[in-house]
Amino acid sequence: MASSQAGVLTNRFVQMIVKPPSWLVYSILAGPSVLTYLIASHFTYRLGYPLDDAWIHQTYARNLVMTGEWAFMPGHPSAGSTAPLWSFILAVGYLLETNHFLWSSLWGGIGLASLGMLSAKAFMALLPDRKDWAPWVGTFMIFEWHLAWAASSGMETSLYSALALLVITHLVTGSSRWLLLGGLIGLAAWLRPEGSTLILPVSMVILFQERSWILRLMALIRHITGMAVILAPYLFFNHSISGTWWPNTYYAKQAEYAIELYEPVLDRILEQFMLPMVGVGFLLLPGFLIMIVSAWKYRRWAVLAAASWAIGVALLFAMRLPVTYHHGRYLIPVMPVYFLLGLTGSIGIVKFSSRLVWERVIGKIWLLSTTVVLMIFWILGARAYGRDVAFIESEMVAVALWVSEHTEDDALIATHDIGALGYFSNRSLLDLAGLVSPDVIPFIRDETRLRAYLNANDADYLVTFPGWYPELVSYTQPVFNTNGRFSPLLGGENMVVYRWEAGPDD
Repeated sequence: MASSQAGVLTNRFVQMIVKPPSWLVYSILAGPSVLTYLIASHFTYRLGYPLDDAWIHQTYARNLVMTGEWAFMPGHPSAGSTAPLWSFILAVGYLLETNHFLWSSLWGGIGLASLGMLSAKAFMALLPDRKDWAPWVGTFMIFEWHLAWAASSGMETSLYSALALLVITHLVTGSSRWLLLGGLIGLAAWLRPEGSTLILPVSMVILFQERSWILRLMALIRHITGMAVILAPYLFFNHSISGTWWPNTYYAKQAEYAIELYEPVLDRILEQFMLPMVGVGFLLLPGFLIMIVSAWKYRRWAVLAAASWAIGVALLFAMRLPVTYHHGRYLIPVMPVYFLLGLTGSIGIVKFSSRLVWERVIGKIWLLSTTVVLMIFWILGARAYGRDVAFIESEMVAVALWVSEHTEDDALIATHDIGALGYFSNRSLLDLAGLVSPDVIPFIRDETRLRAYLNANDADYLVTFPGWYPELVSYTQPVFNTNGRFSPLLGGENMVVYRWEAGPDD
């Protein structure tokens, strides 16, 4: 009996070596992709996160484990985490006493590996006669620089992207598990509020795919029920903390960047659409358009729904939050859908074994150029990631450490960037960005009212880049300047700590 079981285990091990499962292959590929970006940050300056927001999630996670509260500052519950599920996942790392860089990178890698595996599966469903190309498509996703950057960012972006692609994969493979899809969409909202927009492509497929209105109605009921079961607790979770149904960030970001809405609408749309083109994406545009035309011609509703969702989200941000910073971080979750359809359309038309020499040559040129551009931008992306981390570490983290060591224990710090300060300083904060101080949202860009707000709350220090609040800093005296070298190299200025002295409010 024992020898028989040993033989079975040996055979399974041999099969795994000879033909490893896809999850293992993509995990092995995702590991070096993420690790390379982390190494790039280490050699550029030091290990860290490329976004101050990553420290916000770390602070919520740590405080949840240490105090049992959902609070950025202990004793003050707040709905400042855009991605509660991500903060919960990070909290598990603190429970396990795992290094937070390692834990967040592990989950980022899981998200990246999932993108590779799901895109390969979706590709085989979309183009079954070219299914031997599926591993290349999956590998493409893992080394696309936007996606590698996101997986290494310490943020929820990679997991949310994978969850969104999972919904799209269910659609293109012909799944009609509407209850499950609704649940996945509800789960996506726990990672990003805009995850709820996935209800639109699923509903579109239901309306066009089901054969009668009765079947459509029943499918929609199952779908909405599945979503409501998961989404309702999320809404009540936020409402119980802040009195609003969505996180504070949902309102604060729109208020802060409302001035961007004065730009011409076509410019805003073009800026969003150009984000996935930075890199290999521009080579996939013809394939993406071909897929849309083909899907319309042959009534492939799932493809049209996927493309419509990707385009719709880009339009939504152009209309409501037209920002492009951090390499288009808000649009990164829809990029895998664009890449998938672009690759499918391109591979579907190129001919690698044609009798005509020129067709074979074009096919090889496309493959070579796509692969070369992919890898060049993967390397350039690692360089950009290293600089992004260096900027945060030499400015936000440096300031937070100084504040922790050189200010009074009961000092109240007013700042726009709360992440690193919240994690390292152990000081009370006034959040000028409105994430955990939502009362500033109505006057978030009004420096006169912000000055009165700081005076009314007896702020002791103001931490900011001087150019962000020129009027506020004119009433203060600087006490610390980071003198970091990376921000000026990137065209910015150094962060400064000012001693706040209450002046006239008008």
